Amino acid sequence: MATWHCIEHCGACCHLDPTDRPDLPDYLTPEELELYMSLVGEDGWCIHYDKTSRQCRIYDQRPSFCRVTPEKFTEMYGVIPSEFNQFATECCRQQILGVYGENSPEMRHYEQTLIEESTACPKSFLEAKRLKHR
Repeated sequence: MATWHCIEHCGACCHLDPTDRPDLPDYLTPEELELYMSLVGEDGWCIHYDKTSRQCRIYDQRPSFCRVTPEKFTEMYGVIPSEFNQFATECCRQQILGVYGENSPEMRHYEQTLIEESTACPKSFLEAKRLKHR
């Protein structure tokens, strides 16, 4: 199973166009929905997303609904923690697909990162192997 991973310099989740997310009232409180709508720029991108660096300018202070954690996904979507990785990974795929497209560099990078992480050896295993061969 893939482990969810945020891909730096992607920003697909920062495309907040509410016409792409008609179910926002289903998982945001009225206060969160008001904040969400205040963050949407004229072009549908978050007003705090820097399109040049492709990074969030308020990352450490971003709203809770911008945080991808098992706890937040349980609160917002009812996802149980054991299903978090699968759910979050699929959410990212769908968002990248919708924003950039199936054959985009962002999608290829995301899929490649998932492949690399799923085949990587745990760091402790590699360290033990290295020490054994000294």
